[in-house]
Amino acid sequence: MEEYTTPNRRSFIKQIAVGSLGISTLSSFKALNLKSGLKKVTILHTNDLHSRIDPFPINHRKYPGLGGISKVATLVKQVKQEEDHVLVLDAGDVFQGTPYFNLYGGELELKLMSKIGYDACTMGNHDFDNGLDGFNKVLPNANFPFLCANYDFSNTVLDGKTTPYTIIEKNGIKIGILGVGIKLKGLVDQRQYKETIYLDPVEQANNYASYLKLKENCNLVICLSHLGYEYSDNKLSDKELAKKSKNIDLIIGGHTHTFLDKAETFYNKEGKKVLVNQAGWSALSLGRIDFYFDMKKSQKIDFEANRFYSKNYAEI
Repeated sequence: MEEYTTPNRRSFIKQIAVGSLGISTLSSFKALNLKSGLKKVTILHTNDLHSRIDPFPINHRKYPGLGGISKVATLVKQVKQEEDHVLVLDAGDVFQGTPYFNLYGGELELKLMSKIGYDACTMGNHDFDNGLDGFNKVLPNANFPFLCANYDFSNTVLDGKTTPYTIIEKNGIKIGILGVGIKLKGLVDQRQYKETIYLDPVEQANNYASYLKLKENCNLVICLSHLGYEYSDNKLSDKELAKKSKNIDLIIGGHTHTFLDKAETFYNKEGKKVLVNQAGWSALSLGRIDFYFDMKKSQKIDFEANRFYSKNYAEI
């Protein structure tokens, strides 16, 4: 069974308008933005949606009436009305968890994510649950790329159907996004991933991040990771990836179903900041990070990280 962390009650009932700030000078940054022309990009993210289309039943023991892709859609729409430059990303395990997946094999999930306006996603271990053929069958319903830098699908039906990275420009900001996944052996039946070759995620992440930052001159490099936030043993996690990374600014994680009150800050092998965030599971939470850039200096200045919880969606 996968490890996961549930939200504590205090953090889970925070007001949507409050959130948790990654910087203490939010108001001054907003004023500075207006005065000096700083550019802003908003990142919204989910992970481990697990086919949770509708909210949990109202009589659910832990999450009565909470979660659901339908509620994420409401909040994403609101944010896009308030902000001009928004990216929507997911860190894998879109499939498996409700009868919707059993009935439609992932088709509905991808159609809804496309309608919401997701820009990119990576693959989680449960996205292999219908095998490579099953994934390939529903993949045309996604009008966004699946990013898989450390899964080599060369000898499979998915050859050429995924890509290691993508580059998106928002507000004059060039954003490089790559994806890495967890080791499948021992976690997924080999009949489901067949001849997929697992490559070292740290090596692949650093290779593509360096390409995106140094060759493509991306202002921001994001890694969508389905490795898991942290473990009690030496298993590779997002925290360890951050410390071993180079040229990655933000890691958006999945797999461990971890609810973080705010994005965590780590330091990479060059002593530079790397943010790590994860937004629980089943669309119970939507992560948000706003980045500010000074284009005169061609660099990222700072960020603010807010959290939105589905308990508050009804208040919108």
